Amino acid sequence: MNAIDRIIPIAVSSAPSPDGLLNLTAENAEPSLDKTFSSADSGTHDRSLIDTRKRPLRDLRISVTDRCNFRCVYCMPKTVFGRDYPFLSRNDLLSFEEIERIARVFVAQGVEKIRLTGGEPLLRRGLEKLIEQLARLPVEITLTTNGALLAKKAQTLKEAGLHRITVSLDALDDVIFKRMNDVDFAVSDVLHGIEAAAAAGLPIKINCVVKRGTNDSQILPLARHFRHSDHVLRFIEYMDVGNSNGWRMAEVLPSTEVIALIQAEFPLEAIDARYAGEVAARWRYLDGAGEIGVISSVTQAFCSSCTRARLSTEGKLYTCLFAQQGHDVRSLLRGDKNDDDLSRAIAGVWRARSDNYSEMRSEIRTEKTGEIAKIQKIEMSYIGG
Repeated sequence: MNAIDRIIPIAVSSAPSPDGLLNLTAENAEPSLDKTFSSADSGTHDRSLIDTRKRPLRDLRISVTDRCNFRCVYCMPKTVFGRDYPFLSRNDLLSFEEIERIARVFVAQGVEKIRLTGGEPLLRRGLEKLIEQLARLPVEITLTTNGALLAKKAQTLKEAGLHRITVSLDALDDVIFKRMNDVDFAVSDVLHGIEAAAAAGLPIKINCVVKRGTNDSQILPLARHFRHSDHVLRFIEYMDVGNSNGWRMAEVLPSTEVIALIQAEFPLEAIDARYAGEVAARWRYLDGAGEIGVISSVTQAFCSSCTRARLSTEGKLYTCLFAQQGHDVRSLLRGDKNDDDLSRAIAGVWRARSDNYSEMRSEIRTEKTGEIAKIQKIEMSYIGG
């Protein structure tokens, strides 16, 4: 049993299948990968995979480590992820060669963008080598980071072939920022990393998770700071990802309030999405100072247009950020399966996909209290945001 399974119960049987894969046994479980070889259509290069809700497969998020050097209160609180937390061993992680192989199969299935996540992806030793491998594929390569190591890594990331970077920054006020990252990391160091990335020529997005009563005072300071910077600042509603962050609906600040707050000081106008399935609603300043975005994953769910698959650090495929269990890809990669087998397995999982947790969130309530039920979900630090 790996480190994640100790924290998050996964509804699987204890006995492996003949293929060495776990068979899901929960009544509402998705089909396991070993079952897809007989049920999926034949053919390797199917660039039109559609799930049960007519959503295509276009984006792949790959977590390269479950470790992080921050302990953000909404993601990896110290009360759970303390010094004795059992992180995955190195042997459990997918190798760069395994990641490149599965990425190549996903691209053949229609994936157009790959995002490297964590944990904190820059903690993975030699990450530049992986980026070089992935950059050979006809796909956009992006990365999300907390910025702690970005100043040292920005130039090599760009030279390796990274196309774009997203930096998480939840406050400009140092006291608030340190309270949120909970490791006494200074905001000035993140800003230095952003400057280094810009100097290296990387397009930059800045993500701020807004938690009412914690960092909502930072919305306008962030907007003022990044106006005229050419960086896109995005505000994300605080989500109930995982089981450890103590999420409460009362701490969600709706994106409509974020826009109204900024609009009162800097007039905005809505602009069209760049592509189908873009999760952020885009707004631009009327004075030409740039654009911002809001991601309303709680109050305005976008499940109906979600095109993302997620691959965990040790090779489990998830079809939703709020999933309860994944599909074991690593056993296929380390077994005797060829790329056609991998392709058919991925196709079978995606075509069976019906996830819409965010749309159903308000309906998942306990009978006695009316509160949203506590469902065992994967942690954001394990699968990426």
